[in-house]
Amino acid sequence: MRRSLLTPVLLVLLLASAVGLQAVRERGGELPRTPDGLLYVRSPGAMRRIALSYRSLLADVYWIRAVQLYGNTKLGRSSDRSYAQLYPLLDLTTSLDPRFNIAYRFGSIFLTEPPPGGPGRGDLAITLLKKGLRLQPTRWEFAQDIGFVYYRARDYTAAADWFQRAAQIPGAPGWLVPLEAVTRTRGGDRQTARTLWSKLLEGAGSEQQWLQKEAVRRLTQLNALDQIDSLQAIIKRYEQRTGSLPETWFDLIRAGDLGGLPLDPARVPYQLNPYWGLVTLDRTSPLNPLPGDEGQTH
Repeated sequence: MRRSLLTPVLLVLLLASAVGLQAVRERGGELPRTPDGLLYVRSPGAMRRIALSYRSLLADVYWIRAVQLYGNTKLGRSSDRSYAQLYPLLDLTTSLDPRFNIAYRFGSIFLTEPPPGGPGRGDLAITLLKKGLRLQPTRWEFAQDIGFVYYRARDYTAAADWFQRAAQIPGAPGWLVPLEAVTRTRGGDRQTARTLWSKLLEGAGSEQQWLQKEAVRRLTQLNALDQIDSLQAIIKRYEQRTGSLPETWFDLIRAGDLGGLPLDPARVPYQLNPYWGLVTLDRTSPLNPLPGDEGQTH
C-alpha cells in the first residue's frame, strides 16, 4: 500500500518541480537545458504501458514539452532548428490521451507552419489529424482541419474533398458545404461548384436569406468566369490571326469577333489589358473579387 501511494506522490512532485523550474526560466533565471534531441521514450505503445493509470497526466507533460519545443525553436532559443522532436512529442501526447483534441488541432498548426516559423510538415499534420479522426470518427473538426492543410498547400481538389467529408459527419455545421463549393471553384472545378451552389439555393429556406444571396452571387461569379474564358479565347484567336493583341474592345468589334462591348453579368463592362491581353472585372463591378482573386486588386 505504501508503494502504491508513493508512485502518484512522486509524479505530482516531479510535475510541480518541472513547473517551478520553468517559472524560474521565464523570470530570466536560465537553467541548464535538456538537450533538444533527447526524447526518453519514443514508442507510444511502450509509454502507454509504462504510464498505467497516469496517462492523462503524462499526456499533459508531453503536450507542455511539445509547446515549449515549438516556442523555443520558433524564437531561436534552440540550437536545433529542425523541429525534429515535435511530431514524436505530439504522437506520444495523443497516444496517451486519444481525446486530447487541442493537441491534434494546435499540433497540426505547429507542424504546418513553414520554416523558419515551423517545420513545414503538412504531411505529418495530416497524419496526426487522421489519427484523431480514426479514434474519434464523429469529430468533423479534424476532417475540416485536414482540408485546411491541403488548402494551404494549394491542393484545392483534396481540400474540397475533405470539406465534403467533414460536412457529411453528423453535427457538422452547414457552412462547410459552401466552403467546399468555394474551394472547388478555386481549384477550377466549376461544374461541381455550380451544382453545389444550385442545390444550396434550392434547399435554403426563407430564414436563410444570407445563404440564398450568397448562392446567387457565387453562381453569377461562375458565369462571369465562363464569360472571361470565352473572351480570352476570342483574344487568342485574334492574336493568332493578326500577330498582335487588341488594344481595345473596339478592335475586336471592328474585326467582327464581338458584337458589342462585353458586359459582365452585373452589366458592367469587362476590362481589357492591352499589354497582356488579359480580361478582368472592372473595379466597380459588384462581382469583385472573383474566386481565386481574393486579396488581390483588379
